[in-house]
Amino acid sequence: MVKTAVLVSGDGTNLQSIINSHNFGKIKNCELTAVISSKPDAYALTRAKGAGIPTYIINYKNFPSRAGFNEAVFQKLKSLDIELVVLAGFMVVLGSPVVEAYENRIINIHPSLVPSFCGEGFYGIRVHEEAINYGVKVSGATAHFATAQADAGPVIIQRAVEVREGDTPNALQKRIMEEVEWKILPEAISLYCEGRLSVIGRIVHIKEKN
Repeated sequence: MVKTAVLVSGDGTNLQSIINSHNFGKIKNCELTAVISSKPDAYALTRAKGAGIPTYIINYKNFPSRAGFNEAVFQKLKSLDIELVVLAGFMVVLGSPVVEAYENRIINIHPSLVPSFCGEGFYGIRVHEEAINYGVKVSGATAHFATAQADAGPVIIQRAVEVREGDTPNALQKRIMEEVEWKILPEAISLYCEGRLSVIGRIVHIKEKN
């Protein structure tokens, strides 16, 4: 079983999709070892406790620098013997030493088709506002390996949804979450835990099931 920590900052809808998929056996060979929050009042902690997952708070506001915060996260992951890290609405861009120690072992979900509408500052509703303002006809979500540069790591899974005439950012956000985001994140976690992912350069290869 792959010991997995889910990092959160907010409501935890992506965490809930992971919990639901895990409970229904859709995530193979995965132990949900910990949920770690950068905010003490994140509702995701309530979801984790309800599912019986141990929770930890590393409050970003308690650290004078991002480097200190990253070191604290690294030490917690190390103490829990975590193999896979999942970013599920985690609002801090991880840096050293976490990204070096967990190269190609940090999975993030982003609500667009990377490399469109992504990077520093592109999160939440802004992603969908930019997509609609640009006039794209499809958007979607991307599960990828995280690096020190926001939303720039190797792509694991992408799926698209239609941007409809008259869509609002909130309507597009809801459709992407329900039709794509909440499905491909658990799927990417399962692929990793099943040992079916390999990375060559920035290309992620997915092995067929045995």
